[in-house]
Order: sequence, then structure tokens, then C-alpha cells
Amino acid sequence: MKVRVEEGRFVERETEHGTDRRMFGEFIGARGELASYAFGWTSEADEGRISIGVGAGNEGGGTFHAAVVERDGRIGYALIDEPFEDVPQGGPHLTAAAAHAHRDIALIWTVVDAVMKLDSRAVWLRHWLRRTKIITTAPVLTGEEPALFVSRDADDGLWQLIGPSKATIDNNRVGHLTHLVDTDPTLVTVLDLEPGESAMREQAGGPWARYDVDLRPLNRPGVFLRGSR
Repeated sequence: MKVRVEEGRFVERETEHGTDRRMFGEFIGARGELASYAFGWTSEADEGRISIGVGAGNEGGGTFHAAVVERDGRIGYALIDEPFEDVPQGGPHLTAAAAHAHRDIALIWTVVDAVMKLDSRAVWLRHWLRRTKIITTAPVLTGEEPALFVSRDADDGLWQLIGPSKATIDNNRVGHLTHLVDTDPTLVTVLDLEPGESAMREQAGGPWARYDVDLRPLNRPGVFLRGSR
């Protein structure tokens, strides 16, 4: 049996500290272990959060909380005292010290690694943490136009986004990828492009067609958000 995650709901709301986004799901381990999780971030913060719950209703069950941070291009985690989210499989909220000493701490890190690798929405969090830079046109950057073409350079992985007008990359602007996602959430579905890949659509909100470096079609789905505000 393979480790898998089942993506659940997505919740987005405005707070006094910015836009708060939370993604939920369930983890099933190779030996049938069960855990629930939630991860997310607030737009004006500088780190993300993740909560993992195991052993609901059993002695020793608990909910573990960690900060998700970026250091030198790598994503890391640190247990914290402050609860982030309640999850179905969880028990009492654990402090960082209690979590470190818990018998299931090794499983918790396994769940965290699986969620960040297998939940398709985690790529959004990674881009937000890394403040991924883009080259785009002025109309796309200001929100006057939607991005209809998205690509990543094969050599350096740089992101480029172009809209429908005659404005070109020659008159480029530098911005952050997730700032554009804030104004156009449909970009979430192509945040997993690899270097040398691109995606095109005919209109805002339309389906994306993915291509490799030689413009051959790719058959790989993007992120799917089942959400509520």
C-alpha cells in the first residue's frame, strides 16, 4: 500500500492581517496509519503553518503544530506552541515540547513530508514562502489584463506571464507570482510548471493547455481547489 493524501476543502477569508488561506485533507500511510492535516498562511505573514492530528479519541492522541519557513531556497519546519487548526483525527493541542517528546513524532514528520509532496496545493505555499519572482507585462502586473500565457525558462526556471494585448516582455515588469494569484486565483492551476514547460488559455478563467519546451502537449492536471469562503 502506498502513502497517499486525500485533498479536502479550501477556506479563504479576509482578516485584519490580510488574506488567510487554509487547505485541509487526510493522510493514509503505507501501513494504514491515519492522520488529518491542515496547512496555510496569511498573506501579510512571513511563514506558513501546518497542523497534523492523530489518534482521535485514543489515549496519547494529539494535534501537532509547526511553522513552515523558507531558508536559502529550502523549506523547513519547526514545532510551535500556538495552535493553528483543529483537524478531525486530532486530539488535544500539543505544545512544541510535548510534541517533541511524543511517541508519534516520527509519524508526524512523515505526514508533513507526504503532505508537502503529494497535496497539489502545497506548491502555492512554496511559491508564497519563496516570494517567487516573475517577468510580466505592465497590464498583467496591474491587473488590467489576465495572463493567458505562462512559461518557465528551461535554463534558469524564471517565470514569464503574458496577456492578450500587444504589450510584450520587452517592456517587462518584475513582480511576485503569488501577488498575481491573489488577483487571479485561476493561476493556481499552473503553479506546478517545471522549467521548460508552458501553459496557454484563450481567456481568463478558461482551461489551460500545457506544453513542453518543444510545444508538445503535456497531459498533467493542475491544482484543483474545492473551496468555500
